[in-house]
Amino acid sequence: MLEKIKGEQTDQLFRAILELKDLDECYAFFDDLCTIGEVQSLAQRLDVAVMLKKKHTYDKIQSETGASTATISRIRRCVDYGTGGYNLIVDRLNEKQESPSEEN
Repeated sequence: MLEKIKGEQTDQLFRAILELKDLDECYAFFDDLCTIGEVQSLAQRLDVAVMLKKKHTYDKIQSETGASTATISRIRRCVDYGTGGYNLIVDRLNEKQESPSEEN
C-alpha cells in the first residue's frame, strides 16, 4: 500500500523532515515548502484524526475544525483501515502530553 507514494523524491522529502530539530525549524521549512493553505490542511487533518481517536462526533469535529464530512470520513477510513500512520503519531502525541517532563 505504501508503494503508491514511495520514490526517490519522497524519500528525500521524508529524510529532510527527519532532520528538523525543533518547532522553529519545522515552521521555517514548511513555510518555504508549502503554501499556508497546504500547511493548514495538513494540520486540520491531524486535528481530525486526534478528535476521531478521542471518539468525538462528526458534528463536533466539523464545528471545531471546519473539516467537511467527506474529509472526516476519509480520515476515519485511514484511522480504522489505513497503514497506521495516524494512529502511530496520535498515540505518540498523547504519550508526550501525559508525560510533559520529556519536552524537546
